Amino acid sequence: MSQDSEKSQESEKINYGKVDPKLLEILACPLTKTPLRYDEAAGELISDKAALAFPIRDGIPIMLIEEAREIDQ
Repeated sequence: MSQDSEKSQESEKINYGKVDPKLLEILACPLTKTPLRYDEAAGELISDKAALAFPIRDGIPIMLIEEAREIDQ
């Protein structure tokens, strides 16, 4: 594997699921308007009150209820 390919794969790993901490401070659940919890391992923002997990794609939180998955509480 070339160095460029390795760097490209590293940057993809770094960018996947990462969200700016300042953005996390202002985001709220679109359904309940409560704060969200960041699950870095899963790359999701969790709304405990709504029991929903919102995906993060390429560092961008997808805050659409229809895109969220239901989670067990």
